Amino acid sequence: MNKVTSKIKHKLLRQKKVRAVIVKNTDRPRLSVYISNKNITAQIIDDNVSKTLAYATTIGQKNTGKTMTEKAAWVGEQIAKNAKSAKVIKVVFDRGPKLYHGRIKVLAEKAREAGLEF
Repeated sequence: MNKVTSKIKHKLLRQKKVRAVIVKNTDRPRLSVYISNKNITAQIIDDNVSKTLAYATTIGQKNTGKTMTEKAAWVGEQIAKNAKSAKVIKVVFDRGPKLYHGRIKVLAEKAREAGLEF
């Protein structure tokens, strides 16, 4: 197994570990976070009906911040605001294969400050 396939395999294993814990909490929707090299996307998904309840992204937005950390803070505030308008307060945080550190942590903290509970 070469280095690239090994990295992909370990990334998928980390994601499965996170999702295994999240599946146990089916009564609350899931706050899924995706971070690419330039943009950040967060969405609240109700897995029981397979429907997105709230959505926030930096794609196409101009005044979100210069650094990725500032963008993550902006997305955290926006997803909390959109969740309130969709009448969602309690969610389960799905960080995917990422560690709870840096941008993921900033997004989660800003969402908590704006009113989401997880």
